[in-house]
Amino acid sequence: MNLKVVSRNIGIALLLNALFMYISAIVSAIYNFDASFSPLLLSAFITSVAGLFPLIFVKKFYEISIKEGFTIVVFSWLLSCLFGMLPYVLYGGEFTIVGSWFESVSGYTTTGATVLKDVESVPKGLLFWRSSTHWLGGLGVVLFMLLVLPSVSTFRMRLSKMEISTLSKENFRFKTHQTIRVISTVYLGLTIIQTLLLMLAGMNLYDAINHSFSTVSTGGFSTKNLSIQSFDSFKIELIIMIFMVLSGMHFGLLYSTFAKRSTSIFNSSVVRFYLISIVIGGIFVSLNIWLAGTESNGMEAFRIGFFQVISMATTTGFATADSSVWPPFSMLILIYFSFQCACSGSTTGGLKSDRVFIFFASIRAQLRKQIHPNAVVPIKINNHILDKDLVYSVNLYIALYIAITFLVTLLLTLAGINITDSFTASVASMGNVGPGFGSVGSLSNYSSFPPIALILLSAEMLLGRLEIYSLLLIFVLYRWR
Repeated sequence: MNLKVVSRNIGIALLLNALFMYISAIVSAIYNFDASFSPLLLSAFITSVAGLFPLIFVKKFYEISIKEGFTIVVFSWLLSCLFGMLPYVLYGGEFTIVGSWFESVSGYTTTGATVLKDVESVPKGLLFWRSSTHWLGGLGVVLFMLLVLPSVSTFRMRLSKMEISTLSKENFRFKTHQTIRVISTVYLGLTIIQTLLLMLAGMNLYDAINHSFSTVSTGGFSTKNLSIQSFDSFKIELIIMIFMVLSGMHFGLLYSTFAKRSTSIFNSSVVRFYLISIVIGGIFVSLNIWLAGTESNGMEAFRIGFFQVISMATTTGFATADSSVWPPFSMLILIYFSFQCACSGSTTGGLKSDRVFIFFASIRAQLRKQIHPNAVVPIKINNHILDKDLVYSVNLYIALYIAITFLVTLLLTLAGINITDSFTASVASMGNVGPGFGSVGSLSNYSSFPPIALILLSAEMLLGRLEIYSLLLIFVLYRWR
């Protein structure tokens, strides 16, 4: 393995992080040089030096191997999280070293879980950096793969068997530079449009940018202790709901639909499954919290119910109510959406609607096979027959995903955490959702968890965000030939 190639590309990733640290320091300066100015500026300088060093002393390489590609992707994430915790550590306050690592990983993986008890007491510059890690992580999870690995055709082919977004015919059918342009255009466009709409709805510029960063990246960090509930505005909630749904869709489909005025997004069976499941889930939850008396007003129940379902289904994690006090029926539906989540090719985590759709399609095919043993029953997406190996890999991934979630739950209970908190925290971390139930509910935080639990959940967030295999394979690189 050529470590020079690896270090140079990781250096570029660190410089991008340093750039946003400098921007966050400027935000701090705008707000009267608040207490985060020095920590942000020093962190930016340290990160800049670490990023510039390999660029200065290592010449540019145009070819990379499979090992190098994997190493660049994984260590770009890990080192971004490591350097991203510096502003929290240097600031102090509620942030311990472990808490800073947890907050940084939660930001970059767009999980949105936090150890902060009082978000509003944190300086505005540091809160902006916190939201920036969401925005960097949301875009980076797609772009790192496409920027670094497309030149390795054999690896791209192998990766396609693990990445469900390639199953759809409406996937990124562009050359590498076009794909990057498509993703960047959609991502930046959604951010700008939502920021403007939130300002028109009554948010100030600072809050609008922060919440747009969190929404489009499907992260969930807010500048308020009570999240979106703090604004008590239906217009703001409606805007955020719409953009959460859009950010959970395949970016290639969004680009084709709006830029090329095609009907790609409406022809996708996965998107239809994603939208219909949200509608059904929203109706069930809304009716349940209304009829159970949790919300006495029917319209209010539908407003809150749909917001929470969309928030969990897109792994955003914003809140307008404390869902931990809801009836068990509604809680279980939200837990289901924490597993399923949104579409491949977006910034969301979880299993992805694509995999769940294929899973249900394979069950239906198996049932038909039982009735007609000699029949050939293909599994299709948008009338395209899926390869049996691909279907097998999808179901294997789901099994591995659930097994890891259960294992982390088991380890959390050994750390002295009750079963509700352990299970929902594990589900929320693996799916990059953020809130669970109990003490880690939608309006709560993870401050009560011991350090070992925070480290464990941080590892689970990274596993979920990197789709398990990328992070696990890095440990067996030395055996590759």
